[in-house]
Amino acid sequence: MNTIDLTPFYRSSVGFDRLGSLIDSAMRSEQSAGYPPYNIEVVGESQYAITLALAGFDDSEIDIQTEKGVLTVKGKKETKNEKANYLHQGIANRSFERKFNLADYVEVSGASLDKGLLTIHLLREIPEAMKPKKIAINSNAGDTLSVEDKVANQNNSTLENKVVENKVVENSAPANSNPANNASESYLNEASKGQAA
Repeated sequence: MNTIDLTPFYRSSVGFDRLGSLIDSAMRSEQSAGYPPYNIEVVGESQYAITLALAGFDDSEIDIQTEKGVLTVKGKKETKNEKANYLHQGIANRSFERKFNLADYVEVSGASLDKGLLTIHLLREIPEAMKPKKIAINSNAGDTLSVEDKVANQNNSTLENKVVENKVVENSAPANSNPANNASESYLNEASKGQAA
C-alpha cells in the first residue's frame, strides 16, 4: 500500500485538512476495483459530465446522492429467481458504489441513462460575491472625498430638495383657494377704493 506523508506540508499551511483527506481517498480508490468504468469530461467553461458504463442496469436500480461535496453513485442489481447455466460470464452484474469529490460551488444539474451509459451533468456556479470585481481608479486625486464628507453632502442635498419642494407647493397653491383670504382681500379692495374716492 502506497502512503504519502503530508506532515511537512501541514507544518507550513493552515486550513488544508480537506486536501489531505482528498489525497488519501484518491489513493484508496486507485487500489479498489475499477468497476464500473467511467469518464470525466469538460463540456464547457463551467460544465462537466461524468459518464459511467452500466450495462444491464435499469434507472430504478441506480441511486445518485450528493452530500458535503461528495457525489455518490450506487447500483444494486436485483437478483433474478431463475439460475442461468453460463459457460462464460463476462458481464458484471454486481452491485457497486463510486464516490467523486466535488470542488466548491460544483452542483449536480441532472442525470440521464441512455444505451447503458449513465451521464451525470455538473455545473459550477460561483456566487456573485466571489466573482472578481473591477475597481475604477479616480484620475483627480484632489477631488476625492472622505466617507464622512460624502454623507454630509448627501444630507445637505436632501434638505435642499425638501426646501425647494415646499416652496414649489406653496407657490403652486391657487390664490383663491381659501375663502377667508378671499373675504379679507375683497374688504381691503373696497376700503382702498373708498379712501381713493
